[in-house]
Amino acid sequence: MAKQGAKKRKEENSRHMKNLLRYIIACNVIYLVVKAGIFHSTFKWQHWAGFMLTFFAYIIPYQQLALMARPEYTDDGELLDGGFDMSTGGVCGYLHDIIYITGFVQLTSIISEKFWYIYLVIPAFAAYKCFGFLKGFLSLGAQEGEVDEKTKKKREKMERRATRAQFMRTRNR
Repeated sequence: MAKQGAKKRKEENSRHMKNLLRYIIACNVIYLVVKAGIFHSTFKWQHWAGFMLTFFAYIIPYQQLALMARPEYTDDGELLDGGFDMSTGGVCGYLHDIIYITGFVQLTSIISEKFWYIYLVIPAFAAYKCFGFLKGFLSLGAQEGEVDEKTKKKREKMERRATRAQFMRTRNR
């Protein structure tokens, strides 16, 4: 009974990974049937290159998620850990976003080639996150050197108040 949470997470991860695989297969099949089958006269080598790009854009995040979702067992075969919780954010959420954006781009590129530009959202978001991360490191040194007069006076006033002895007023009854 102590490992009930691990068993439940293992089942949830298994179900989630199966659903992701179905999504990936469905997007690939729809793209190939519609683009290569129905619109075969307009299907060129660039479309094969795009298909291979989306194929690898699916496979790499899916494999990473599969590694995260894999349960751990003891030497006796007893379930030790049910795997990573797939509903959390962070890297897991970003990998899901890549898979879903890839599916959207792949299916909408059937309609127009301009939908491939949506893929630029992924590196743009990564640059935004990296810029915020680096900005935190770079701004630490700049904040200590530059302090305007108003902030300086406010800080001195707060320090004087903190060093003063404080008395509590009580009511006389």
